[in-house]
Amino acid sequence: MSFWYPCGVPLVLASRSPRRHAILLNAGIPHVVEVPEVEEDNSAGPPGQVVEAHARLKAHSVAVRRPDSPVLGADTLVCVEGEVLGKPSGEADAAEMLGRLSGRRHEVWGGVCLEWRARGIDFSFAERTVVDFRALSGDEISAYVLSGEPMDKAGAYGIQEIGALLVRRIEGCYFNVMGLPVARFAEEFRRALERAPGVPR
Repeated sequence: MSFWYPCGVPLVLASRSPRRHAILLNAGIPHVVEVPEVEEDNSAGPPGQVVEAHARLKAHSVAVRRPDSPVLGADTLVCVEGEVLGKPSGEADAAEMLGRLSGRRHEVWGGVCLEWRARGIDFSFAERTVVDFRALSGDEISAYVLSGEPMDKAGAYGIQEIGALLVRRIEGCYFNVMGLPVARFAEEFRRALERAPGVPR
């Protein structure tokens, strides 16, 4: 068990993202993965509100089947100049997104929800990180797109892989850009456990 995780019940990660699985695994947080069945709508409001709503949908989708387990839902969106960038639909879309981000600052919003129905624990939050891209040449964008890395990632890049070469600096949580603001999640979950009566420790 992780040092911050005093209850004896592993998390259920309601996400298909290998990056979120890796973050929890590397942090020593016991968990299993169960893919949620949800439809997301990126046009439903401000990005912080959208990612929090998506995270809640994912957690709830699995929590109804796993009431005795703490279920973690998460979502990530990239926002540049007020426009939300989701995952690219193809190579041309990925190149267009990277061109939009080139030489600019943008926001990465991470939404998190933890639902543990049997224990009455239910909280969610949104985390914001600012990312500063360096100016990219057309050849760099083409080569990155051809690597295949952008295709399953919000904003068409992954900061933890080749995409690290695109980023000049960040302000805020690195792991939020990767897919899960794990330090804040750990703190919020610890507080929820302390408030919840009858949680096994």
